[in-house]
Amino acid sequence: MLMIDSRDTARDQLVYSELEASLDSQLPLKVSLTPELENCLDEKVRTGRYASASEVIREALPLLELEEAAKQRRLLDVRRKIDRGLEHLDPGRAKLRAARKK
Repeated sequence: MLMIDSRDTARDQLVYSELEASLDSQLPLKVSLTPELENCLDEKVRTGRYASASEVIREALPLLELEEAAKQRRLLDVRRKIDRGLEHLDPGRAKLRAARKK
């Protein structure tokens, strides 16, 4: 637990509280990686750009979130285009096209 001195300002005390909560929430996590991913992770640390594997993961996960959000937006866009196309489709002509393909 962090010690708070009575001379600390309210802002300092808030920072201490947030830091303590952050430290408490960082529990060890065991993850299984393929050899290729493990080598990639090790290489990122070996280059010196990252201090630890945890640092690599902390930077990578937000990027993964962004990528997944972009995929969802693209999927939604494709679905909207399909819906628009279906709305404009003449039901009689669609049946005729389907019959010709058989």
